[in-house]
Amino acid sequence: MTARYFTSPMLVKTAAIFVGSALLLVAAVPVIAHHAFGAEFDPNRPILLKGSVTKIEWVNPHSWIHMNVTGEDGTEESWMVEGGTPNTLVRRGLTRDTLKPGTYIIVDGYQSKDRSFRANGREVTLADGTQFFMGTSGSGAPDDGKDPSESERQQN
Repeated sequence: MTARYFTSPMLVKTAAIFVGSALLLVAAVPVIAHHAFGAEFDPNRPILLKGSVTKIEWVNPHSWIHMNVTGEDGTEESWMVEGGTPNTLVRRGLTRDTLKPGTYIIVDGYQSKDRSFRANGREVTLADGTQFFMGTSGSGAPDDGKDPSESERQQN
């Protein structure tokens, strides 16, 4: 092979297309992995969950609160409630120490589209009445006035 083969315009163009395509695929992976509210949760199914925390998962891109809820028929249900990023929750004052296992909480949110025991949490209320907004701005969840930034968006 000659050196000319490696510098041919056709080969350079093909390599550029291949590298560009690969970069686009790599860049799209986080976008595909992160879902919008409407992909999993139903804005027409608001839910109020009352129960005790069993476990907290402080993971990105969403934190998860696991809780036991007693159903209307008296059966115990294990729910998973999605919240904002751990960093967002900590900035709002909601920490791991706030939600230790056994802590009684009330979660206002939206049930999953598949009707499983999963919900997207908008607000969590502690037994002493302290409330924390736990959703993520711009998630696609319905504006209900609980996110302080909603009033800013409505004024603009």
